[in-house]
This record gives sequence, C-alpha cells and structure tokens, in this order.
Amino acid sequence: MTRLLAILLCTVPVPALTHPHIFIDTGVDIILDESGALSHLKITWTYDEYYSLLITEELKIDQDFDGVLTEEDIARLTGFDMNWVPGFNGDLVALLDEALLDLSGPQQPTATLKDGRITTTHVRQVEATPSLAGHILSLRAYDETYYTAYDVTLPVKIKPASICTLDKIAPDIDGELEQMRQMLLTINADADLEENEIPLIGAKFATEIRVSCPAS
Repeated sequence: MTRLLAILLCTVPVPALTHPHIFIDTGVDIILDESGALSHLKITWTYDEYYSLLITEELKIDQDFDGVLTEEDIARLTGFDMNWVPGFNGDLVALLDEALLDLSGPQQPTATLKDGRITTTHVRQVEATPSLAGHILSLRAYDETYYTAYDVTLPVKIKPASICTLDKIAPDIDGELEQMRQMLLTINADADLEENEIPLIGAKFATEIRVSCPAS
C-alpha cells in the first residue's frame, strides 16, 4: 500500500511535496504484566531491499553476499537504527484514551538479514505501567514528514493472550489524497510549501492499532 501511495504522491504537481524514501514493514508485540497492565512494546521493523543494501554496504557487512552474517557482522548491524536524537519518539505514538503515553528509549536491540532485507527489533518500556481495563490503547507507527513509510504488515500480538480485542484500522487513503489534491490546487506550483503552512502528512496515512479491554 505504501509503495503505491508513494507513486501517487509523486504525481501531485508540487515539486517540493515529500514522499517516502524508506519503506518499513512493521509489527508490534503488546506486552502485559501479570496484572494485565501494559508493560512493554516490542517493535519489529523490516526494511526494504534498497535501504537494506545501502546499510550493509555502509557498515561493510556480508561482504561475500551470501546472506549469512558473521558474529562481527551482527555486532555491527545490531543497533544501527537505535541512535536516536533526544526527543525522538521512535516514530511511534501511543495513546491511552487519547492521553499520550511516555515510552522509554529503545532497549534490547536485535538485527538479522534475510532475503536481502534487514529486520530489527527493539523493546520500549511503558512508563507508569497503565492498566488497560476499561480503556482503549491506540498505537500508530509513522514518520510525520513521510520520509519513512511504515506499513503494518507484520504480526501484531498481545502477549500473553488476553480478553482484550485488537483491531487494525487502515487509513482512508483515497479520501486523504483527495483532500491533499484539493489543497494543493489552491497553491501556485512555484510556491514555498512551508510558507503556505502545508501540514505534515505522515499521520494521515498511518494504520491505527487499537486495543480495547473490558472493565474489570
């Protein structure tokens, strides 16, 4: 879906309009503690083939191109995407009944290379370990600038299994694109988008992961 969306965005007649350069298939483990409160989120990112190739070349791993990493390769690859600047949210927004949850920085990073694609995982502790009973948890993975496109195609699970329900709510791509098209038609093609206060678009194309838990 995101690759098709990128093509559509590139056809919009405004040269400075952003479009994705990195594509990441995303999955989430929603980890509960013994009381059923939200404890951690484990995030999985699988990068597209082109970006994976750039990273392996930059880090000088898998130099024989057999797809098998040495221990030294794994050590260099692990954590390559975890050097976050202060204030970076990890391209993940977590809300509990519309209130923003505080998440730790990335922990326990892993990295693998399979079929030419890098997959990494990291764990984020949920501060205050909130109860989910009677509440709605909403997770969205996105880069607000849409330089990176996240597509929730990998498994999303609640661990351990619980009575909470889990839904994936896809964005209204056609509707959002039409709104963007109408907005852009009002702007001169040579205009500066920042001066015209063009909104950041990443959130508009984000899939929502929604967890609803009955009151105890």
